[in-house]
Amino acid sequence: MSTHSDSRPRRTFAVISHPDAGKSTLTEALALHAEVIGEAGAVHGKGHRKATVSDWMEMEKARGISITSAALQFEYEGHVVNLVDTPGHADFSEDTYRVLSAVDSAVMLVDAAKGLEPQTLKLFQVCAHRGIPVVTVINKWDRPGLDPFGLMDSIQQQIGLRPTPLTWPVGEAGDFRGVLDRRSGDYIAYTRTAGGATKAPEKRMDAAAARASVGDLWDEAEEGHELLSMDGADHDQETFLAGRTTPVLFGSALQNFGVAQILDILLDLAPPPGPTPAVDGSVREVGDDFSAFVFKVQSGMNAAHRDRLAYARVCSGVFERGMVATHAATGRPFTTKYAQAVFGRERASVEIALPGDIIGLVNAHALRVGDTIHAGRAVTYPPIASFAPEHFATVAVTDTGRWKQFRKGMEQLDQEGVIQVLRSELRGEHAPVLAAVGPMQFEVVQARLESEYQAPVRLEHLHYQMARRVEPEQAAEVGALRDVEVMTRTDGTLLALFPDKWRLQAIERLNPHLRLHSLVAGVE
Repeated sequence: MSTHSDSRPRRTFAVISHPDAGKSTLTEALALHAEVIGEAGAVHGKGHRKATVSDWMEMEKARGISITSAALQFEYEGHVVNLVDTPGHADFSEDTYRVLSAVDSAVMLVDAAKGLEPQTLKLFQVCAHRGIPVVTVINKWDRPGLDPFGLMDSIQQQIGLRPTPLTWPVGEAGDFRGVLDRRSGDYIAYTRTAGGATKAPEKRMDAAAARASVGDLWDEAEEGHELLSMDGADHDQETFLAGRTTPVLFGSALQNFGVAQILDILLDLAPPPGPTPAVDGSVREVGDDFSAFVFKVQSGMNAAHRDRLAYARVCSGVFERGMVATHAATGRPFTTKYAQAVFGRERASVEIALPGDIIGLVNAHALRVGDTIHAGRAVTYPPIASFAPEHFATVAVTDTGRWKQFRKGMEQLDQEGVIQVLRSELRGEHAPVLAAVGPMQFEVVQARLESEYQAPVRLEHLHYQMARRVEPEQAAEVGALRDVEVMTRTDGTLLALFPDKWRLQAIERLNPHLRLHSLVAGVE
């Protein structure tokens, strides 16, 4: 990992997928191919294998899923690659949404046996909304799966992106020999390694050698390639960057098959960092004065030091460690003495960072998710939207002697965006309401309050399922309705909670003058 930077081009991307599609495994396989780690932990938390470098929370290791996103920075072929891993569970889609505000492209991982799944669709919609170009990887081709043409059809039908495969599998799913490189016409043959723990050897050969090696399997792959070309399914850079087509690659992250091609395609085709629109409609060019925005705040990564890390994406200019920047929200100076490049749990001081790089600002207690920091000409980037919560629970400390620790822990988790915290005079300060996108967020809150703050808590689930933003002048009237509760979120937003959509619809029908603002498509 580089601890300094220069004019090398940047690529900053995230991997998105449905749970269990192999995302953390791919993250590690990419790091393995870039030679930043020597051996893959492959499937974390299973048997004797190690946890992946991007998973560090005990709960993640135990369950084999990624709950928090982590940034990995490494060098590959003269480029600096910033790979931002995302949570693998639907309950943490809000964290993924924040990550997608900090990247220039995304790799969408699709399970060869399952095709597009609900969480993949939801995340793709976020990419489409943000205009992020998507590279699709059909993973687990080493196992039995669906027909490749059927998968292409489902991508086009379900998400409206036209697939333009860059590689085509040689051998059906479960009998993966290699791929036909559609841009060169060559055969790239893969060789398995023990447990996929090390880089899989690759051999490139021309069509004649491929036919001699795998016979009919090569002819089938060539036939598929010709059918795709006849259908116009060839890569076009303009439509890819415009978000109308998606290059497709076939691989197996677990076996490390096709991983080098993913990295090569990202360097060749994925966009470099570009201008960033500001909240006032102006645009900050990459060559302008330094600016960055915080997309994640994380604490508890190091149990020995109760530190707090604000992840920021550099949008413009050059970041230099020790420089004094301005915190846009308060106008106050902000010293960047402790800035780090992050590789999973490992860190190194970063001296310089350029647009596209992800930096970790240590113990930056003033910074919140969505904040902007800048030098020179002032700029403020648009805030990151919150998701509509669908699960609610009260939380109370079980040992009153730990009230101070409980309050501190709640404040920290709220700032990190682990959970939304709602309060009301009716419930009082001692029993705030937690609002979550998914119930696993409650488990994370409980586990972290107990392990990091030694504040054991009791959770009581509430019957509410819907939240709507309410105008301050109508809050008292809405709160007086039966089965409705109005609470204040930490950012000052007033949310009205409803038991279900039928009660909400009935209230809207009977009180047409009430302005209950919907949280559209999961996002405010």
